[in-house]
Amino acid sequence: MEHKEETPIRKARRKYEQTNKEQRMQATKQFNTRLSSQMYEEISTFLKKHKITKVQLIYEGYKALVNQYDKKNE
Repeated sequence: MEHKEETPIRKARRKYEQTNKEQRMQATKQFNTRLSSQMYEEISTFLKKHKITKVQLIYEGYKALVNQYDKKNE
């Protein structure tokens, strides 16, 4: 496999990645989940149709669950 040409931009990006990797890892996390293919396709189709990002889905779902559980505990 042949490597791409080493350019100043590639060097700068690599250096930036090395110096900021730990900071980015601490600032962001991800949910490693698995869905059935059918459920994944259904959700993806819905999100595309309504122009919703996966991050927006997570935030809105979280807020809805918090509200739901807060109402149960009242």
